[in-house]
Amino acid sequence: MNRDILLQVIDLARWAPSGDNTQPWRFSIVGEQHLRVHGHDTRDEVLYDYEGRASHIAHGALLETLRVVASSFGLATHWTVEADSEARSPVYDVHFSAQSDMSTDPLFPYIEKRVVQRRPMRTTALTPTQRAAIQASAGDELEVQFFESFSERLEVASLLWHNARIRLTCPEAFAVHRKVIEWRARFSEDRIPEQAVGVDPLTARLMEWVMQSWERVRFFNRYLLGTVAPRVQLDFLPAVFCAAHLLLRPARAPTELEDWVRLGISLQRLWLTVTKEGLHLQPELTPVIFRWYARDNRRFSSAPALFEDAQRLSHVFERLAQCGPDEPFFFFCRVGVAAAPWSRSLRLPRERLMR
Repeated sequence: MNRDILLQVIDLARWAPSGDNTQPWRFSIVGEQHLRVHGHDTRDEVLYDYEGRASHIAHGALLETLRVVASSFGLATHWTVEADSEARSPVYDVHFSAQSDMSTDPLFPYIEKRVVQRRPMRTTALTPTQRAAIQASAGDELEVQFFESFSERLEVASLLWHNARIRLTCPEAFAVHRKVIEWRARFSEDRIPEQAVGVDPLTARLMEWVMQSWERVRFFNRYLLGTVAPRVQLDFLPAVFCAAHLLLRPARAPTELEDWVRLGISLQRLWLTVTKEGLHLQPELTPVIFRWYARDNRRFSSAPALFEDAQRLSHVFERLAQCGPDEPFFFFCRVGVAAAPWSRSLRLPRERLMR
């Protein structure tokens, strides 16, 4: 094994998913069989990265992607992590070892094909084979709860409709939304390109203009029903038009950094499996995140009513999932059959990810 192989591994592994394409990692090569991943989180800038959890999940997805890529070179991986009590900047040491009997992981061809599909999908039901593959990919640490019938999808659509009002009227979320979209773009190396967001061109132009300032957003929301078009196009219709929604529930509540990282490993394996099965996936994570805030009694906004709304929606979510307030939720998404998106997030060039 040599440095060139490590660089090839990094080049493919950087396609791991991360919230809003933040890519919260940088790489350094320590030795011919030793890669160091310098993780960071975005909790101080991003409302949705509660206690760094979203970033830590992304770190796990990266580690799993490294493992899958390494298998194509006949290499096994072993990782350890060091972090302080807050785990804002965890450092992962990944060691590679040659295995003569190592075969390429069957998920390897799907690393770059895995994308987010934010537009409505077909309502074609999951096949028993697809369902079984998704459940098997989650492993023993996760329970996969399916919401597949029309009435269940309609209930989820209602949940997402009300949840989107919190998201779109929260001043602390505005800075995130304004920063994360690359307007008038088909591809983006470090954000979400406008054409992958999932709204029509007229709505996109209006959003671009309105999101120049919070004052404009507040005016449109209050007097001109400014949240209606994006909620219909980004939340309600996609929630109805899909095969199923999946709620991933950990077998035990995650408490430590490594718990969240291992959940991220499971998530990436499930997402790659979804892709292998000819399906697309869209994360629907904000209801889970607002539930984290509500159940931890952490106020996330200067607008007190939004926290109360989050508490109410947490009850709605729990009734839908038929569980209690102390049972952990990890990830929520929808899946279905659709044409491949013609617009997508790319990744920073490998050179910009090296330290």
